[in-house]
Amino acid sequence: MLASLIGAGAVLGLAVPVLAQGNGLAMLGTLAKGEWTIRQRSGAPDRKVCIRSGAELIQLMHRESGCSRFVVEDGAARVTVQYTCPGNGYGRTSIRRETPALVQLESQGIEGRMPFQLTAEARRTGSC
Repeated sequence: MLASLIGAGAVLGLAVPVLAQGNGLAMLGTLAKGEWTIRQRSGAPDRKVCIRSGAELIQLMHRESGCSRFVVEDGAARVTVQYTCPGNGYGRTSIRRETPALVQLESQGIEGRMPFQLTAEARRTGSC
């Protein structure tokens, strides 16, 4: 009985920070709005994204809506989000803010039954 109470307390102790964090991701709101260019380290062609809230950088490989998200890290200069898109895979993205107009991205997961790994720099390049 005592062991089950201790186990339940440990589970609740782990759950409290998750509940307390809410949607968070305030750092993404500090990013400059506008057109951003994503330059992948793999040499893939640059990609342009219109940033309105910063959240657009989380699911670069899964552009569809309806994905569930779980905030893993929510810091002043770095966020990490794990997401699942029913029927199309999942991903985990970390965004590190250097300035309001420059971030470093790392994302990996499964998209369309194929693994992906993306390491890139994203920089504000204009208006959209």
